[in-house]
Amino acid sequence: MSLQLRALDRSYGPSLLEDSRLWRELAYIDGKWQAADDREGLAVTNPADGSLLGHVPAMGADEAARAVEAAHKALTAWRATLPQERSRLLYAWHAEMLAAKEDLALLMVLEQGKPLSEARGEIDYAASFLLFYAEEAKRLNIESVTSHLPDAEMTLERQPLGVAALITPWNFPSAMITRKAAAALAAGCTTVVYPSPETPFSALALAELAERAGLPAGLFNVVTGAPQAIGAALCTHPKVRALSFTGSTEIGRLIARQGSQTMKRLILELGGHAPFLVFADADLGKAVESAVSAKFATSGQDCLAANRILVQKPLYAAFCKAYAEKAAALKVGPGLEPGVEIGPLMNERALEKMEAQVADALAKGAKLLTGGKRLAPGSLYFQPTVLIDVPAEALIFQEETFGPIAALAPFETEEEALARANDTEYGLVAYLHSRDAGRCRRLASALEYGMVAVNRTKITGAPIPFGGVKQSGLGREGSHLGMEAYSEVKYICRDLG
Repeated sequence: MSLQLRALDRSYGPSLLEDSRLWRELAYIDGKWQAADDREGLAVTNPADGSLLGHVPAMGADEAARAVEAAHKALTAWRATLPQERSRLLYAWHAEMLAAKEDLALLMVLEQGKPLSEARGEIDYAASFLLFYAEEAKRLNIESVTSHLPDAEMTLERQPLGVAALITPWNFPSAMITRKAAAALAAGCTTVVYPSPETPFSALALAELAERAGLPAGLFNVVTGAPQAIGAALCTHPKVRALSFTGSTEIGRLIARQGSQTMKRLILELGGHAPFLVFADADLGKAVESAVSAKFATSGQDCLAANRILVQKPLYAAFCKAYAEKAAALKVGPGLEPGVEIGPLMNERALEKMEAQVADALAKGAKLLTGGKRLAPGSLYFQPTVLIDVPAEALIFQEETFGPIAALAPFETEEEALARANDTEYGLVAYLHSRDAGRCRRLASALEYGMVAVNRTKITGAPIPFGGVKQSGLGREGSHLGMEAYSEVKYICRDLG
């Protein structure tokens, strides 16, 4: 029987999974599954229909501190572990993830809402970081420096920073954990993970698989609960030496302020407000297909989503027509239904933001080509929406959308397109479509973004340094730079006289 039918024919809960041990309703601290003391559990619901999935412990500052202490206790042995052994354990964790792929994908659909095909893709993506850093763990080498002093030998070595706190979002509940944790563990750090309270089950399943893979107690801890107390505890604990956060720029600023009290290493992947530039010489069909993918993947709930689609005037009318037709054809529904491409949004706040942005854009002169409202009253589904002739002052052009609304506007010159693209505090990713090689090179350099996609949409993966500039974050995740973020350079000068 197919996974879709198996899931739809049976009640929610651990019985949905082939391996029921992956459904954990306890936090994981120091190698033990633990509840919160004397506190009611935190409810987790399915955004597709609002049904209760289960509860996780509503932990607070004390449990977060206990997890940090467990990670610190495990640090001495782990940092002394041979890189080859760290590599072996990450390889084993990778194998466990792939073996559990179908169950992990189902878990993700139930708590996050994304279509099953996207959830399967995320599990592959998440596992790829374990594989990549299993290989990179053996490559963090000592370097020599040509001495400028007589009778001196100079070397540089990278040492693990210490305990790393990892605060992860709900839109990619598995991949954002492994991208951080695999890099930190490969570098010799130990970790405390705080997953979004909306999607904790994916994180707890990863802890179960880490335990099966043989990771020693204290290396990978998962604390669940409400964000204020746990976040503040991790940001201010003196034994947390690195803190990685993926989420909004607003919360990133708060974390930066709190983390500065103890001079933590910060890796912040924050908001995005991506421009998608289409020039008149672009391949229309390819540009439309790419723009639909860049906007509507993860139901638009993605920091890489194309929020501001700017099309040169000679191609604008044809692009708008083709784009609206593609968007209107997207299938909306529960993630376990076959063929669904747009799932529910995460919560009611997201729906209210969509409604406000559409109303604001229309009031300021934009035109609605398709969609524009909820699929049904009271639901968390929003129709794939296309707005054209959107003025620059509209809210949707001023703030991150995080939903299935595409905003289009025309431009005339390359200079205008560049100025409008860069006119934002964000700088995560930009998209560019043109057949002019010179223009592509000029704009790729001039766009004020950490990543630029030229004539394509998919650019992410374990080997690339993911991150932004300006208010979109600090540091990079993925690639060898992702592991270096969790290490410190030590300079040693030895006298040879």
